[in-house]
Amino acid sequence: MTLQFTVSPDFTPDHLSGWFIFNTWLQRTLDLPVHLQIYDDFHSQREAIRTDAVDLIYANPYDAAMLVRDKGFRPLVKPESRADEALIAVSAESEYHHVEDLKPGIRLAITEDPDVHMMGMIMLEPADLDAGSVQTRTCDGYVLVAKELLRRNSDAGIFLVEAYDDLSSVIRNQLRVLVRSHIHVVHHSLMLGPRLAGQRELLLDALVNMHSCEKGRGVLEALKFSRWEAVDDEEMEFMIDLVDTLMT
Repeated sequence: MTLQFTVSPDFTPDHLSGWFIFNTWLQRTLDLPVHLQIYDDFHSQREAIRTDAVDLIYANPYDAAMLVRDKGFRPLVKPESRADEALIAVSAESEYHHVEDLKPGIRLAITEDPDVHMMGMIMLEPADLDAGSVQTRTCDGYVLVAKELLRRNSDAGIFLVEAYDDLSSVIRNQLRVLVRSHIHVVHHSLMLGPRLAGQRELLLDALVNMHSCEKGRGVLEALKFSRWEAVDDEEMEFMIDLVDTLMT
């Protein structure tokens, strides 16, 4: 049996090689064949989850609820000191300097990243903007959101902070950040499905100790993580409830 591993499509391209290195580490740790399947978008990945074609996933906070409550997944770990945060940016040449300056009817560049979109829309509330008063332009990634702003095809864009910080300095110098979220407790998590339940303790122990050996540190460096932190069921339920609350 080949296990199926996947990563939330909102990771930045710079991390792609790191996930393939991590997949090799997974195979050696579990002594099982593991296939890393990269999906181009959230829809195709969720369809794979619905059809039980995923055994292990680095999941975004929004999808965590479906994985836990509908598919019986359990959390393993999260990257140390790395919460998911969002920001709203505009072109550096824009007339908008504060989020309150944004007007109804603005063109808003977004991705299909659900938790980042949620946080971004919350940050638009001081401008009295909501889904009914903005024109959204959905992009396949954050680089394309940036291009929307640089080409002035959109007035503002919602970014995952990590993805924004990964943009080149040339691009970031042509943008202006209006506001950043500071939620702190929403994060991506590595989660495993029911078919791997018997391997949970083995994998959890290997993950939380990965930073203590040279090879493990090399894998973490490829992912740009310092170390993994364990996530228990209670912490995951708290985050799922928080995301549910923020979504309503």
